[in-house]
Amino acid sequence: MQLQQLRYVIAIAQSGSMNSVARKLFISQSSLSVAVKELEAELGIRIFNRSSKGISLTSDGVEFLGYARQVVEQADLLTDHYTRRGTSQGRMSVSTQHYAFAVRAFINFLQAHGGSSCDFSLRETRTGEIIDDVRTFRSDIGILFLSHYNETVIRKRLGDGSLVFTSLFHARPHVFVREGHPLASKRTVTAEDLAPFERYDFEQGAEASLYLSEEPLGDLPHARHITVSDRATMTGILSHCDGYLISTGVRSDEMFNGIASIPIKTDEVMNVGYVTHSQRRLSGLARDYIRELERLIVSFDQPEEIVPSKAALKSVAAPAAGNAGTEA
Repeated sequence: MQLQQLRYVIAIAQSGSMNSVARKLFISQSSLSVAVKELEAELGIRIFNRSSKGISLTSDGVEFLGYARQVVEQADLLTDHYTRRGTSQGRMSVSTQHYAFAVRAFINFLQAHGGSSCDFSLRETRTGEIIDDVRTFRSDIGILFLSHYNETVIRKRLGDGSLVFTSLFHARPHVFVREGHPLASKRTVTAEDLAPFERYDFEQGAEASLYLSEEPLGDLPHARHITVSDRATMTGILSHCDGYLISTGVRSDEMFNGIASIPIKTDEVMNVGYVTHSQRRLSGLARDYIRELERLIVSFDQPEEIVPSKAALKSVAAPAAGNAGTEA
């Protein structure tokens, strides 16, 4: 099996046409076909269905494609890491659920490292991809939440990937609604209050399940369910429609004007924290970002709603130099 064969399979699956891929890669269609058939023979599976109408993935092909993408992505990351060593002093990457505080901490982190020639990235993405990103070393840190409902499933996936969860804070679930919403004047809301309204969630793709949902209390009754993939769209919908989003209650800067945050009457608690790999020593850059998270969380002026973890409080109270050698 060769890396180039995997790239061929990925390109063909995306295009749906072997002929167009051959033209794009400046190789003959027969050479491309032979490369794929040799791979199929080596693996003992059929990756593609071929017909006069075109080409499509078999069930084995769908499974193989997922693995192929991971291998190619890791190979590209490896190449990128070593080809950039001469010009970059390091890198730090974060994968997170759609949390405003994670972005705010990232901005603070960038400002603190404005003079360094390092590569930084923050990716707001799906829960399953956050776990996979940290597991495959694409990201140094993942940010997500645990609850009574999802903790067993999430911790099982974390354990399978040799990942460790560290709590940042506990929060009571809140609903975000526009200030003109019929519920906006309430001090708290119940499941019965929310039932007549639309529920908004961030989409989780093919892995979608209540256990991987970015929002707790997935079984609450609602009028209809609407999913979006990005925070800007979510903010726009919340600002103009009479639905609701369930989250921690920590609003982004753009949400302060026109969006209300209301606690939900529930026993559920969101344990929000970060995920790291147990077999990877955190870089100084990654530890700096975690400290920015901890500082931000401790500064929240919502003592009854946002409770920082003991570790976060201890870290912020300690001198920065005292934390420099700390490992996750």
